[in-house]
Amino acid sequence: MRRLFVAALAATSFATCVHAQSNASGPLGTPSGTLQFVRVDHDFVAMLDKESFDRFGANTLTHFDDVGNTNDTVTRTLVQTDSGPVLYDFRHRPPLVQRCGTRMTVKRVFWQGDEVVMQGSQGWFRFQRGALTKLQSSTTTYH
Repeated sequence: MRRLFVAALAATSFATCVHAQSNASGPLGTPSGTLQFVRVDHDFVAMLDKESFDRFGANTLTHFDDVGNTNDTVTRTLVQTDSGPVLYDFRHRPPLVQRCGTRMTVKRVFWQGDEVVMQGSQGWFRFQRGALTKLQSSTTTYH
């Protein structure tokens, strides 16, 4: 019975660590204002309070959100673009925009402090302070 409880607890903990991907165009609440993704020609324009702050190419809109504790606002989001993932950090005004610079398809995202750990098509990567690093086997636990 104890093993079953531990397995259930581990599964629940793991499920809450991964932030599901979304294709919602908004509006999404952030600490910096209201986020909206608008389709313009073949691109998407990221807008904050109806002012454009970024433009990216993508066939479909896919993003992974880090939802803060207060008012369920999106504090950060990782957006899948044609040229690779882009991180928007809404804890800053204007929002901090960081491009990974490597084309990959993101499958899962874990948020750990100021670091973003993502599972891409070529393995696991860490994105922190604008630097993308391929991860090797690790004993670090990500939440």
